[in-house]
Amino acid sequence: MLERIVEKNFGKSLKECTNQEIYQGLMEMVKEMAEKRVRKEPEKKKLYYISAEFLIGRLMINNLINLGIYDEIKQLLETNKKSLSEIEELEIEPSLGNGGLGRLAACFLDSIASLGLQGDGIGLNYHYGLFKQEFVDNQQTEERNPWMEESSWLIKRDTSYLIPCREFTMKSQLYDIAVTGYGNRVNHLHLFDIDSIDESIVKEGISFDKENIRKNLTLFLYPDDSDKNGELLRIYQQYFMVCNAAQLILEECRERGCCLHDLFEYAVVQINDTHPTLIIPELIYRLNQEGIAFEEAIDIVSKTCVYTNHTILAEALEKWPLSYLKKVVPHLVPIIKLLDEKAHDKYKDPRTRIIDSRGKVHMAHIDIHYCYSVNGVAHLHTEILKTNELEAFYRIYPEKFNNKTNGITFRRWLLSCNEPLTDFIHEKIGDGYLKNACELSKLMNYHSNTAALEELLAIKQKSKTALKKYLLRMQNIELNDQSIFDIQIKRLHEYKRQQMNALYIIYKYLEIKKGNLPKRPITIIFGAKAAPAYILAKDIIHLILCLQELIQQDKAVSPYLQVVMVENYNVTLAEKLIPACDVSEQISLASKEASGTGNMKLMLNGAVTLGTLDGANVEIAQLVGMENIYIFGESSDTVIRHYQKKDYVSRQFYENDGKIRELVDFITGKELMAVGQQENLLRLQKELIEKDWFMTLLDLSEYIEAKEQVFADYENRKSWARKMLVNISKAGYFSSDRTIGEYNDEIWKLPSVI
Repeated sequence: MLERIVEKNFGKSLKECTNQEIYQGLMEMVKEMAEKRVRKEPEKKKLYYISAEFLIGRLMINNLINLGIYDEIKQLLETNKKSLSEIEELEIEPSLGNGGLGRLAACFLDSIASLGLQGDGIGLNYHYGLFKQEFVDNQQTEERNPWMEESSWLIKRDTSYLIPCREFTMKSQLYDIAVTGYGNRVNHLHLFDIDSIDESIVKEGISFDKENIRKNLTLFLYPDDSDKNGELLRIYQQYFMVCNAAQLILEECRERGCCLHDLFEYAVVQINDTHPTLIIPELIYRLNQEGIAFEEAIDIVSKTCVYTNHTILAEALEKWPLSYLKKVVPHLVPIIKLLDEKAHDKYKDPRTRIIDSRGKVHMAHIDIHYCYSVNGVAHLHTEILKTNELEAFYRIYPEKFNNKTNGITFRRWLLSCNEPLTDFIHEKIGDGYLKNACELSKLMNYHSNTAALEELLAIKQKSKTALKKYLLRMQNIELNDQSIFDIQIKRLHEYKRQQMNALYIIYKYLEIKKGNLPKRPITIIFGAKAAPAYILAKDIIHLILCLQELIQQDKAVSPYLQVVMVENYNVTLAEKLIPACDVSEQISLASKEASGTGNMKLMLNGAVTLGTLDGANVEIAQLVGMENIYIFGESSDTVIRHYQKKDYVSRQFYENDGKIRELVDFITGKELMAVGQQENLLRLQKELIEKDWFMTLLDLSEYIEAKEQVFADYENRKSWARKMLVNISKAGYFSSDRTIGEYNDEIWKLPSVI
């Protein structure tokens, strides 16, 4: 098929084609094969998974694997003196997501298709995504991140809708990306756009006119909302997404025989975080326009929609001024007021109001009142929602609340990015785990097998060497692949505490300067983007980059310690970093990380976790046993009590502990001031001393002690290999196939068609 396509398109044989021509041929072939796997006879009930972001990563290899032709294509290309890995490098990663929320959504779409469930994603077709991160003078800068080419995974459809706003009406355009399930059906990711987008309005960096909605609407994911125009743009984006979604859902359900009164028998709408919340009033509005009374429309929609909460952070639960909604979507405001009145008539607790006393609309409150299911994404997260953050709602709706611990598309994070480990697993336990990830537990049969453990260590070393070559080629960074790779890769946020890791680096730097040398060199690697308007997060990046430069220049320290912050961290880089990781940093403040999924990918690839008992770390610890994970820090209960009593005072830690004071003072010492910016470093130091909202100093001493223990234990290579093996063997629980199976069995109730 591939040979036929390249002959037709380029008049050449495979051997004569360039890598670019073969890449285009492969893309056309995959699209053609995927279309043939789309089920022509749809089932009655369908899932619509609405999310502001889908961090799908490169698609070529994943599609070849899921279509079952990866080995055949690889062999065919090798026969013709071509390299599939080189061809893969030509693919530009779609810029449609940011962090864990978007990556989870991508994993879920894969598993929905792999389990034979009828379900499509719905989102926006961002032209530049979040942004492309570049480092200039040890600072993060943001540039546009174009990814759409003439040949891309996007398929333009003959579908468009009118989107009515107060001041104008927009006409949408639908683009699809095929979602191939592993050995199963093909679903779609529906991405909506408008033809009036003008990429030329983006000027220096990522600045643009936020008021010109018809030209800027889908330029960027999460445009800066630190001012009124930014907030209004976010509301326009969210309404554009859900208005398209509502029209698509109603249209498709009617085609399947729905009379709208029975919409909940034909559709389940999954609201992924609060960004798609306006789908609730929008569906009510459209049902009312079809002649269905408001009371019945509200009842229908309440039986159709479900909500996943992804955060404990109050500031991340969106609240929009009612006046802004009036400016954008005035036709929805009476419905939102009605929903608020109905809820308040039943439940008098002011904490459960949809519209608060300041005139702000709480999007999560709409979801909780008018969805039939509300779930958290890790056991600890769900318990905190029930007992603290959403306790007032749990008292009202205990039957709605449930937990669905997150999962990952483990096939991608093995087959696609770690072939040596995949081959090892196949050889030891067969390939049954590709359909049932819990079969990874069979690896425990090799827990005391010296040859297998040595093989596992050799595989890790091979991945570290591969990362060394990749970063040298792509970012001109040279790693010592004989060192310990300690990796923290995730969105840059104070609660994830990259700043605590940086303080450890200062500790280690000073120890080495004193002559206390580590037994083995240590490489600490970061990958993270900070939101453009998140000043303190950018200050933390500045500190890390300054430490990177300082240590690199210090010939007495650099042979023993290296700090690396990779530029423009994304899925492609994750696929290189994760297989190479020795120590997985999961050090968020207990009670603040909803789940995390990087922790799951890293353990699956043989990294050992150093972390707090937060998010899914709790479940990882339960599965692998405390001897195969390194836990430190205060418990979530203790942290929550500190917040309730307001009795955490970071200055006391700074003043009463000389070691902590030395590390914090180093931030503005002469060494770092020589390579950094005084404003950034002073501001960060002051924040740690005066506020430290996410309690870095609370856990710092215990973190240093735990990390030193990790590095000491690493030297017992056989014991460390056992820890690796246990982590891999217990990672099967965190398959997104398991998560999606639970969603379907307990919430969606879709028929599975294998």
